[in-house]
Amino acid sequence: MGWQRTAFDWNQARGFLVTAEEGSLSAAARALGLTQPTLSRQVAGLEETLGVTLFERTPRALLLTRAGTELLEHFRSMGHAADRISIAATGQSQSITGNIAITATEMMATHYLLSLLDSLRTQAPELKVEIITSNHVSDLRRREADIAIRHTRPQDPDLIARRLRDTSAHLYASRSYIKEVGRPAQAKDLSSMLFVGAEDPEPLLAPLAARGIELTTANFNFNTASGMLLLELIRQGFGVGLLPEEVAARYPELEKLWPAFEPLPVETWLVAHRELRTNPRIRLVFDLLSEGLS
Repeated sequence: MGWQRTAFDWNQARGFLVTAEEGSLSAAARALGLTQPTLSRQVAGLEETLGVTLFERTPRALLLTRAGTELLEHFRSMGHAADRISIAATGQSQSITGNIAITATEMMATHYLLSLLDSLRTQAPELKVEIITSNHVSDLRRREADIAIRHTRPQDPDLIARRLRDTSAHLYASRSYIKEVGRPAQAKDLSSMLFVGAEDPEPLLAPLAARGIELTTANFNFNTASGMLLLELIRQGFGVGLLPEEVAARYPELEKLWPAFEPLPVETWLVAHRELRTNPRIRLVFDLLSEGLS
């Protein structure tokens, strides 16, 4: 191999790749944790090293040139290789020290995961744990997290998934809200009530309609991506909402609004990259979560 011909800096190559994928220097700088001027210098340095112009710089956007478009797939392959090296290296580590990142929804992290952290601290006191609360699916292959707790089964063959204890969601309201609007006598009475929903209530409409509750997005006066804020809005009487039964049971001010309602099933999966299972710290946490949440 002609090593002298491959003299460009990987940081510059990564800067170009992320800029091309994010569509702007500002977004790429945020993704990489860099300042925009630093990233701009990296991209310019790569262009100088390669002797080509990778981006057309317009007042509104960065546009890939023909050379940039042709080289992008090669740099993507480099990015995938770097991800695989990072995963393989992590898998070879035999220490129960270091960092581990777990991603879960805010409600799952607060009401389920939190209770297991004491046991984890006892078994691996030197482990540094980052808990990422997000409703979005983290890309484990790109090391956005080491372990994920998800509510859908992953389809990626490179991921290991273990099904945990399923939960179910029921319709709850605070006693104050029920006192204010009255308890519904039949399912159609819920159509005139206010609801609290997640970021986008649209996906809820069909399963609720299948259970005899006809709603529109107009019923949802408050929507939030925060599971804990959703819970608090329901507790404080802002409307009806879906909550896991185990979570709602902790709050005596909440009641099942319509006891005949057929609960919505919620699957729960514990997920990790298959190569990470050879790493003892990842395996320790994976097994501890599996046991505690099953």
